[in-house]
Amino acid sequence: MNKLLIVGTVAFDAIETPFGKTDKILGGAATYIGLSASHFNVKSGIVSVVGEDFPQEYLDLLTARNIDISGIEVVKGGKTFFWSGKYHNDLNSRDTLITELNVLADFNPVVPQDFKDADVVMLGNLHPLVQSGVLNQMTSTPKLVVLDTMNFWMDCALPELLDVIKRVDVITINDEEARQLSGEYSLVKAAAKIHTMGPKYVVIKKGEHGALLFHNKEVFFAPALPLEEVFDPTGAGDTFAGGFSGYIAQSENISFNNLKNAIIQGSNLASFCVEKFGTERMESLQKPEVQDRLRQFKSLTQFDIELQ
Repeated sequence: MNKLLIVGTVAFDAIETPFGKTDKILGGAATYIGLSASHFNVKSGIVSVVGEDFPQEYLDLLTARNIDISGIEVVKGGKTFFWSGKYHNDLNSRDTLITELNVLADFNPVVPQDFKDADVVMLGNLHPLVQSGVLNQMTSTPKLVVLDTMNFWMDCALPELLDVIKRVDVITINDEEARQLSGEYSLVKAAAKIHTMGPKYVVIKKGEHGALLFHNKEVFFAPALPLEEVFDPTGAGDTFAGGFSGYIAQSENISFNNLKNAIIQGSNLASFCVEKFGTERMESLQKPEVQDRLRQFKSLTQFDIELQ
């Protein structure tokens, strides 16, 4: 079974949307990535850090999904990373209300021995030095390294971010971040500029408007599935990344055509994530539901056209 190494936060979130609000619930990039990737036949492990206040039941939830948690450090007396946010009515924009780094402030990642030869590495949104620190511990070159980042690191750690971008095969960012990183408004030009920074593949996420995949002059677009109700977009991008990297790890195929399939798999799983608060929907998601929605994606995007 192929190995997927996941790096990112395991955290507490408190979320407010137009449809309601939560107290502290399970969150974090690595949590969403892991729950999403668990729908594929891969051996996945998380590298992260939590405090002593992190409930055992949340760790048990991950292990119940066959996610290796030996790389999750539990800091005695420490407090877990906490984020609180409020979404606007359009659900595309949000205000961060609270960010408490807590144990994440001094996080020094340690990759378990069993995952130092992972086939695919998914670097979730974290400080670029942490992401680089993980790559430095790999004993063999992964078949694919995927990096997710955000504008915060572009603002405060750009040199370190550019260093780690040189070392990855795929970068996943949203359209606003792609424009900021490249200095280009056109997403086609932005992707071309980001290619020169190192990644062979550039994935630009556009939320409810789907995702774009760029490789040299080739471009692929996957729509987002139109949903009757979007409840909470928190973690949708990480769920997408988990589906994308999990599928690639399972299939062992890193061709452009197979990355198209990975984009669809990621978009499909992300469409479930937004249906309930936090990780709730991903915790209950079953394989028949995933397959049914994949068929919807197929009917949404497949057509024959006569060329004159």
